[in-house]
Amino acid sequence: MTSDSITEVAEPISVSDTEEVSSNTQIDAAVDVLNRLSAAVKQQVLGRDDVIELTLIALVADGHVLLEDFPGSGKTTLAKALGEAIVDDGSDKNRADFILPFRRIQFTPDLLPSDVTGVPVFDSNSNAFHFRHGPLFAHVVLADEINRTSPKVQSAMLEAMGEKQVTVDNVTYQLDALFFVIATQNPLDLVGTYPLPTPQLDRFLFKITMDHIDRESELDVLNTYKQRRDLSADKITVTRDEVLFAREQIDAAVTISSSIKSALVDISRNLREDERVLQGNSTRSMVLMLPALQVAAALRGRDYVSAEDIELLLPRVLGHRIELAPGVADLNKVLIDAMRGPMEQLARGTLA
Repeated sequence: MTSDSITEVAEPISVSDTEEVSSNTQIDAAVDVLNRLSAAVKQQVLGRDDVIELTLIALVADGHVLLEDFPGSGKTTLAKALGEAIVDDGSDKNRADFILPFRRIQFTPDLLPSDVTGVPVFDSNSNAFHFRHGPLFAHVVLADEINRTSPKVQSAMLEAMGEKQVTVDNVTYQLDALFFVIATQNPLDLVGTYPLPTPQLDRFLFKITMDHIDRESELDVLNTYKQRRDLSADKITVTRDEVLFAREQIDAAVTISSSIKSALVDISRNLREDERVLQGNSTRSMVLMLPALQVAAALRGRDYVSAEDIELLLPRVLGHRIELAPGVADLNKVLIDAMRGPMEQLARGTLA
């Protein structure tokens, strides 16, 4: 063996190489959790792979999802499958504050804030009031037809979604770190609805419109409904701690360059200055988008956010935040025009 070959074998791994290996390991471990969670949901939900991916991105990015759909489109199945796929073996199920995996709230005009947050109940044995937790105390909450309830209840939901806490009788109760809302509203029936206020809409990371699934997927739903109904022992699950672990690992391992942030700011400014836009997006929407971009990059095997991630998520993030001027109907064209310059600049910076 020559001295040159000895030198080549003995060459140490650089610090940057070590960091890259560590980063990739972190991402691989996090993506493994997401893949298992995705597989668990896909056992029950067919033909909705794109919706499942966006929902998981929102979950890990600590956001919430608003589904605009029609009855029978699978929203309840999606939320229930996601909630039941996350288990919490470390909690005592006999505790009064035990966090359930999934709760569904049917919003109606006569619903009260205490119906969703919980209420103090008098215990004659201890001669004291004890807080009875409402359905918001769950890992995954399906807020069905959220725009059918009163502004008072929507305000309670706003605090829960924004601060992960509820306040009852001037006492604040913390929600679980994994608290995740999947809300729905029906676009076809506007009778008896209360339009969601702009601050609450801004709390939703994504707004997703669910169209009818394709023919083959619809046939699969009919052919496999008994197997999916009886699925029990073969259910795939992940733990609550694993999901929180994936969130932490992706946040630490996936980098967001200054050029990506500059592109987001420039796109936002272009929208606010566009005559076709009555109200642009908030700065908070860009802040909420950053962890979602990291998750999207991790799912594609990258430890950095790219222009591809922006193109994937930006329409979902801004679609419900942009108010167009009267007579303007094509939001996609407005977004494309606003993105063109910053994305070209981002591409030139990447090539350089």
